[in-house]
Amino acid sequence: MNTQQKELITATVPLLRTSGEVLTNYLYKRMFEHHPELKEIFNMGNQANGRQKSALASTVLSYAENIENPSVLLNILKGIGNKHVSLNVLPEQYSIVGTHLLASIDEVLGDAATPEILEAWKIAYFELADIMTGLETDMYNENKNKTGGWIGWRKFKIGKITEESAEVKSFYLYPEDGKAIADFAPGQFLSVQVFVNDLGIVQPRQYSLSDSFNGEYYRISVKREANTETNPEGMVSNQLHMAKAGDVINVSPPMGLFKLKENTEHPVVLISGGIGLTPMLSMLHTVKNNNRKNKTVWVHGCRNEAVHAFKDEVAQLNSDAHWLESLVFYDQDHTVAKNAISGRVDLHAHKDTILLENASYYICGPELFIKAQYQSLIALNVNKENIFYEEFGPQLIGLN
Repeated sequence: MNTQQKELITATVPLLRTSGEVLTNYLYKRMFEHHPELKEIFNMGNQANGRQKSALASTVLSYAENIENPSVLLNILKGIGNKHVSLNVLPEQYSIVGTHLLASIDEVLGDAATPEILEAWKIAYFELADIMTGLETDMYNENKNKTGGWIGWRKFKIGKITEESAEVKSFYLYPEDGKAIADFAPGQFLSVQVFVNDLGIVQPRQYSLSDSFNGEYYRISVKREANTETNPEGMVSNQLHMAKAGDVINVSPPMGLFKLKENTEHPVVLISGGIGLTPMLSMLHTVKNNNRKNKTVWVHGCRNEAVHAFKDEVAQLNSDAHWLESLVFYDQDHTVAKNAISGRVDLHAHKDTILLENASYYICGPELFIKAQYQSLIALNVNKENIFYEEFGPQLIGLN
């Protein structure tokens, strides 16, 4: 890409800031009309609620803003690549998206989309596609070469289902072929693929692994998303909650950048809201199995005791482990249940417990929860380099 073409890309930044979501919304509609098979790769729930178009618009804008040095986006691109590999995205699908992106720019911008701008975006997009396919090829090869590793979808049988709360069930997934399974870092996720009756197609979803690696099965824990004014019913979560032991689902290899630091003796503070506790459980059990037994603080907030998943599991660990301290908050239960604090998670009120020398802080939960806890830690003078967070769904938060 030459200097003039980079300047043309930069010149489109103001328009992307104001109309980026209009463009990406048009892109998805156009692409799905021509390639309805891609609906089985994309999360149609996030298509319906607009989160996917927002995430893509943000990525396109960031790329345009950093066209002189796209390497600054490497961590963002690695995160996208992890998601793509978990969905078995193929290089030829980048060509499909590119074709419809360029057509959308032309059709949405009209006269503003000059031949020179279209050519500049064509070169820019396919340079980005080359970066992404290179990253993803390395990830596919790493998965393939792992002991028990594989590429794409593999059949797993649900061996056991346990109820963890009024909203959450755990699914124990065993490989149908009986062969070895790949290990994973605590905090990573699996993609699963199930047939959704209401849509008549298969749909993928990502669920964090909620236990440490054991070599026999994977455990994921799924919240059934009910229909509310602000959140549509979860198509896949509801389908999974109707599953039975013995059912078979497709699973892709463990992926994800959100993971516990390896080989460290420093303290760990795990901060979760609602179903955001699942990757933290994997981290907690891994620390339990670690001979060093890092000092660990478990901070969890949820609505009330009925929806408090894994309450007994964590309480048992807390009673047995001198290295673990637990703080639980119920924001809708003001009767102050046993071993719980009434109100929302308040890190300032418990700073003496959570502010530990050289600690790493991990946050997972809803978007507003993550932002609130991150800002609290910054206000408490925690170095942002020691704060890590995971946002479920399309990545819309940029804090570090």
